[in-house]
Amino acid sequence: MTGTLRQLLLASRPVSWINTAYPFAAAYLLTTREIDVTLVVGTLFFLVPYNLAMYGINDVFDYESDLRNPRKGGAQGSVLDRRFHRVTLWASAIASLPFVVFLAVVGSPLSWLVLALSLFFVVFYSAPPLRLKERPVADSITSSIHFFSPAVYALVLADATWTWPLVAVIAAFALWGVASHAFGAVQDIVADREAGIASIATVLGARPTVRLALGCYAAAGLVVLGAAWPGPFAALLVIPYLVAVWPYRHLADEDCAEATTGWRRFLWINQLTGFGVTLLLIWWWFVA
Repeated sequence: MTGTLRQLLLASRPVSWINTAYPFAAAYLLTTREIDVTLVVGTLFFLVPYNLAMYGINDVFDYESDLRNPRKGGAQGSVLDRRFHRVTLWASAIASLPFVVFLAVVGSPLSWLVLALSLFFVVFYSAPPLRLKERPVADSITSSIHFFSPAVYALVLADATWTWPLVAVIAAFALWGVASHAFGAVQDIVADREAGIASIATVLGARPTVRLALGCYAAAGLVVLGAAWPGPFAALLVIPYLVAVWPYRHLADEDCAEATTGWRRFLWINQLTGFGVTLLLIWWWFVA
C-alpha cells in the first residue's frame, strides 16, 4: 500500500499542483470575495485529484515513450511501472468522483458543461481513441486548456460578469499555456519520434516550435495589456519566459535535449511568476 501511494503521489506531479488549483481559487475568490465551502472543495479538487487524473492517465498511456526518455524522473514525471497502471486509472476516477458530485450539486448547467469539457480534455489528451497529445497543434491547445479551464470554471461557477478585460486575462493565460507546452515538447523530439509519437514539435521541428513559443509568449504579454488595472503590469511577467526560451531559437532537432536546461528554468520561472501574479491580485483586491 505504501509503495502504491508513493507511485500515485509521483504520478500526480506535486510540484505542479499549484498550477491548476491557484487559477481556480484566485478566480473564484476574486469574483465572490468570500471563502466558502465551494472554494475549499474546488481548490482541493484542482490541487490533487485533477492532477492525478491529468498526469496519471498520461503516464499510463505514455509508458513506451517514457521508457526511452532520459529526462523522466522526479518533478518532470516518473516512468510508471506497468503494475501500477490499472490502480492509477482507478484512483484517478475514485479520487475525483466525490468532488465532481459536490461541484455538480452546487453548480449550474453551464458550470456542468465547463467542468465536463475540462475533464474531457484531461482524459483524452492522453487516452485513446482521441489521444489529442498526438495531434500536432491540438496537443498544445489541449494542454493549455488543462491550466486555464479551472479559472474559466471558477468564473462560471461564481457567476462572474464577463467583460473584455476579463476575456483578455483568460486569452493571455491560454497563449501562455500554448507556448509552454510547445517549448516543453521540444526536448522530447528524439524520444517521441523513436516511440512513433507525433507532437507539435516532432512535426514542426525544434526551431519553428521554439519560435512559435516565443511568439505566443509575446502575444500573451500584448493581450494582457487589455486587462483591467493593474492587470497590464502582468505583461512584464512574460519577459523571463522570453529570456529563457530565446537562446534555443536556432536549436537543431538532434540537439533537442539541450532544451531541457531551458525547461528546468521554466519550472523556476513559474514560481517567480506566481509570486508576481499574487502581488497583482492583492493590489487588485484593494483597488477594485
